[in-house]
Amino acid sequence: MKRKQLLIAAFAILTTSAMIAACNKGTSTENGLPASQQSVSLYLTDGPGVFNNVFLDIKSVEILVDTAKNTREHDGCRWDSIGSQLRKPDTASLIWSTLNFKAGIYDLLQLRNGVDTLLSTTTIPKGSVRLIRIDLGTSNSIVKDSVTYNLLLPSGAPSYILLKLQGDEWEHFTTNGYRLWLDFDVARSIVYYNGNYYLVPFLRPFIASQTGQIEGSVSPKLAFPEIVKVYSTTDTSYALPNPDGKFKVRGLKDGTYTMLIHSLRQDSLGIAINPFKDSTINNIVIKNANSVSVGNIVLHN
Repeated sequence: MKRKQLLIAAFAILTTSAMIAACNKGTSTENGLPASQQSVSLYLTDGPGVFNNVFLDIKSVEILVDTAKNTREHDGCRWDSIGSQLRKPDTASLIWSTLNFKAGIYDLLQLRNGVDTLLSTTTIPKGSVRLIRIDLGTSNSIVKDSVTYNLLLPSGAPSYILLKLQGDEWEHFTTNGYRLWLDFDVARSIVYYNGNYYLVPFLRPFIASQTGQIEGSVSPKLAFPEIVKVYSTTDTSYALPNPDGKFKVRGLKDGTYTMLIHSLRQDSLGIAINPFKDSTINNIVIKNANSVSVGNIVLHN
């Protein structure tokens, strides 16, 4: 009788263990996240403009996740309206999530030539990301020729940046892990008008491992600073070389590009001094996320 009781107890333990294993298998993944969640990593990098510094006051970052099986059903949604309200949308499958993020002032020009910063890694509901909203504070400014200017928002413009996505832009790099880079194009995003500088944000999402890059250097040092413009029939990017002349342009789609290097040397009145002639390189081919080195480009006066 005692032996029979021991067998029954052992069977109960095995059955309970099997049930727990089955539940865990159905609700978690290899990296320990529940099947209903995913981890997202968001990076910020810079396509620079001709300034000493560009300080952006970032207060928070929110993303809208579409948990529907077919996110294309919501392509016709009024995304600008949804992004402006930061409230639960009428559609139950659209869920706002706030990213774990260190609020503060970021100098965008420190994020150039291949440098980026990890804004956040956060666990959010499983689904497709359709909106990224970056909320701005009021301490935005630029430094040009060692003079600081307020960076204003146009009259009536919202105090946030809203990036609308299709939902398939993120790189799936680990089990339930996704990541995306945001290229903040300073050259297009800052507008000078009537004596003031205005922020008109232009951001471009890309995946570092799935897009190409062009790198090289510019000399002589006397030509510094220079701006590098890389363009094709469908895409334009910029780089501002480091003081040592090195530069890198990332996030380039497949295509044939032209590179223009222009010296920006000016005196205190903005007049060109010791001007160097522009240099152009044609037929730079980006294909299959390759990296192209153009070597050292010498500017001549």
